[in-house]
Amino acid sequence: MKLSRRTLLVGTGAAAGLAVAWSLWPRGERASLAPTADALALGPGLLIGRDGQITVAVPQVETGQGIWTGLAQIAADELGAAWESIGVAPARSGSHWDNSLAEAEGWLAGARAWPNAPDPGLFRVTAGATSVRAMERPMRLAAAAARHLLIAEAASRWGVDAAECDTGGGFVRHEGKSLAFAALADGAAARTLPRGEIALRSAPGELVGKPLARLDALPKAEGRMRFAGDVRLPGLLHAAVRRAGAGSISIEGAPPRGIRFEQGEGWVAALADSWWAAEQALSAARVRVLGPAGGNDAAIIAALDAALGSDDFETLHGIGDIDEAFAGARPLAATYTAAAQLHSDLEPPSATARYKDGLLEIWAATQAPEFARRAAAEAAGVPLKSTILYPMPIGGQGGAALENVLVPIAAALAQRSGRPVQATASRTEQICSDAVRSPLAARLFARPLPDGSIAGWRMRVAGADSTAEAFARLLGSTAGGPRQYAVAPLPYRVSAVALEFAPAALPIRTGYHRGELHPALTFFTESFLDELARIGGRDPLSQRMSLLAGNLPLVRCLVRATALGGWDGGGLGSQMGLSVFSGYGSHIAVVAQAQVGPGGEVQVNRLVAAVDCGRVVNPALVKAEVEGGMLAAIAQASATAPSFRHGRVLAPLEPTLPTLAKAPETLVEVLAGDGPPGGASGLGSAAAPAAVGNALAAATGRRLRSLPFTPMS
Repeated sequence: MKLSRRTLLVGTGAAAGLAVAWSLWPRGERASLAPTADALALGPGLLIGRDGQITVAVPQVETGQGIWTGLAQIAADELGAAWESIGVAPARSGSHWDNSLAEAEGWLAGARAWPNAPDPGLFRVTAGATSVRAMERPMRLAAAAARHLLIAEAASRWGVDAAECDTGGGFVRHEGKSLAFAALADGAAARTLPRGEIALRSAPGELVGKPLARLDALPKAEGRMRFAGDVRLPGLLHAAVRRAGAGSISIEGAPPRGIRFEQGEGWVAALADSWWAAEQALSAARVRVLGPAGGNDAAIIAALDAALGSDDFETLHGIGDIDEAFAGARPLAATYTAAAQLHSDLEPPSATARYKDGLLEIWAATQAPEFARRAAAEAAGVPLKSTILYPMPIGGQGGAALENVLVPIAAALAQRSGRPVQATASRTEQICSDAVRSPLAARLFARPLPDGSIAGWRMRVAGADSTAEAFARLLGSTAGGPRQYAVAPLPYRVSAVALEFAPAALPIRTGYHRGELHPALTFFTESFLDELARIGGRDPLSQRMSLLAGNLPLVRCLVRATALGGWDGGGLGSQMGLSVFSGYGSHIAVVAQAQVGPGGEVQVNRLVAAVDCGRVVNPALVKAEVEGGMLAAIAQASATAPSFRHGRVLAPLEPTLPTLAKAPETLVEVLAGDGPPGGASGLGSAAAPAAVGNALAAATGRRLRSLPFTPMS
């Protein structure tokens, strides 16, 4: 089957019709949806069919988090459309939908120094739980422009003041009269938008805040959703790939008949008419991958120890005078560690490229489409303006698709061969060359006082800011040190705080992961706080409540989670543990119930969470995000830690995926909030491992200070 942008349309709005493009707004910028012969310019980022069906251009990439539904819901609410008429399509390559938080959170601080930067859409990135936070206003403005023109046309026909009209359910309404959007589109398209910003609704319409059904649920259930590996083009060649990572790679031997071997900087590939034939040929060839001589487990531990004991660190968050807080007292101390973590995405990486008549087209699952487009153009030697990338849905939320390393390989092979090429990595290759979440080591110090307060808290973490490393590679530079957001501020009221980060010279490749470093860092913080509570004779809940004065969102979450979870005090043998986390503009509290099985394995029986994400667009999406994040995180926390040789993963060679057979009972409640929308994708993964660790300590009386949890006898 040939895959085109038209086959990517999802939902009931996937109908040809009148373009609600944006040739009029913002003026002079490229349309987000390609107009057709039947298309009329009405506003930015929408298509309205003659049958009333509406397609919304969505700039963010669907990774399973439901963002196509969430952003479409925002636009439909502002427009006043009927939900059953809504469908979505990825916004066109190069269209101007920058993620406003990409610079604010330190990801792309150096990108504006690029030659000819910023290009439209360069900062179009799906990561860090930013999609709703960054794109709510742009989506509302796009829909408001269309609403303005539809109302103006209806008011003109009725001879009434446009200010007296409103929209809802797919109609413009005025004192008992109504006109359908489809009936107004032609006339509205002939109108001109006023200069300046269109006024937004003063209050949500009929759709925001409702648990509406996902637009992609039925296409996925029926197998109609197209992913990167589903692309089929006439004359398509398949490529199996091996990559060097941080080292070098070479291939020896002649290929079998009908197979081609190709090499590039840091990669080798076999080309054939089927991927299996290419993979078999590559497996039979002698491929030599040479990485750093010290890129093994012992070297990683040595690098962390050296960084933790050095004076080369940066204070990312500081309050008061920590040295004065510790003066004359011996603070309590503990050392915690977290091993490297593999991505657990279900979909193997894949990218397809076609070079024909000077035009390079790319079909790829990537969370940074404009960076991938640049990489493809450079690899094929094609001007950027002659390169189009079609962002595909991503089969996994782990974060590996931020850097789609197969895009430039597919582009280079398509240019060399003169035929379309689909490059796909085997599961083993995917894991061996993975950009892992950084291993971490931390020393924590605290001075608790008799009344339960804490005079001083210091945490020094050694490792790498994996997110900064990934974005540095996208920029073609080196990471300049940890971002302030690499470590979340301590959520508790403590007089003196020092959260320090010591960069470690790790001989492995680290990269962006869902939840970033927060699952490990929250495990360190929340476990150590539990230790302090038990030393002081306090139960974990009262200890936290006494330190959360002034943090009303977390207090609400903690009170609700413990009520829902039937908190029993967390005493020895209770099997219950707590954790809290604030990040991405949101807050979460988790109650876990866990025990050690007869074979020493960790058994998580129940997870209960209460979440405050501010103003919620779709509570069903938030609930699913938190549930999925918790399940993925506890699967990782119970998995075997990866081992390394020459900078590549040596074992295990199977992804760690949560299964229904081992899934605990989960209960998530989304609390009503009136603040700005917060992010949800990293919340569950950040908080769940700490709650499980505290539950295991309560169940066994043994404090676990390492991730993943090792089998216990």
